[in-house]
Parts: sequence; C-alpha cells; structure tokens
Amino acid sequence: MSANSRLTLAAHALAWIGLYQRQGHEVATSEQIATSANTNPVVIRRLLGELRRAGLVESRRGVGAGWSLARGLESMTLLDVYEAVEPGPLFAMHRATPDQGCVVGYGIQPAMQGVYEGVERALRRELARVTLENVLRDVLAAPR
Repeated sequence: MSANSRLTLAAHALAWIGLYQRQGHEVATSEQIATSANTNPVVIRRLLGELRRAGLVESRRGVGAGWSLARGLESMTLLDVYEAVEPGPLFAMHRATPDQGCVVGYGIQPAMQGVYEGVERALRRELARVTLENVLRDVLAAPR
C-alpha cells in the first residue's frame, strides 16, 4: 500500500501561494505551483478546487487569472487542509462483510473500530495545532 500525499501536496500549494503573495504577487497560477511541487498542473488545479470549496483559496478567471489565499496562513490549520482534501476516514473496514460464522470475521470490526477512532482523534488533534504559517516558517528555516 502506498502512502497518500494529498495533504502534503495541498500544504505545499498553500505555503507556496502564501509566500508568493508576500513577495507582492496577487495570484499564482497552477503551472507555477506545479513546477515547485514537480507535478502536473491538472493535479494542482483539482486539489485547489477542493481547497476553494473549503474556503481556503479563491480563484480568478480571465486576465490575471490564478489562485490566491482566501484567508491568512496563520488562520489555516493542517486540520482544515486535511478535511478539505481527505473527506473520508483515515482507515476503513472490509469492503464486504466478513464471515460472521467465523470468530475472527465476527469480531474484527468491533475490535478495530475503537483503535481507528483513537488514531483519528490523535491525528486531528495534532493537525489542529499546526497552522500553515508554522509550516511556511519551518520551510523557510530548512537548511538548503
């Protein structure tokens, strides 16, 4: 199973837009952000669309088209971003109901549910304490 990078990519895009705006630019293009993230602009546009629906970015069409932050990085948490791009639970149960005649098949979901709920609470608590301003500060402080 591969790890999901959507939260990281969304945080990258938001931090990039925030820094770009601080440098005096009004809007950033998905192509510019994609170059920084080394991905396809379509991937960035889809992700930014989700962030726009969550009220984290705004888009402008026509002349001067691009993306800007809808609010300051200091008021956005990683939890806000996570909820925008990862709407489902962190872990899921079987797609099909396990064999209820088997002792493990019968008890696995109740046994795992509590564990998963605890992990989800811990994840949300950690993400809620980190703002995108914290992320950009750490990015700028990283040794080159």
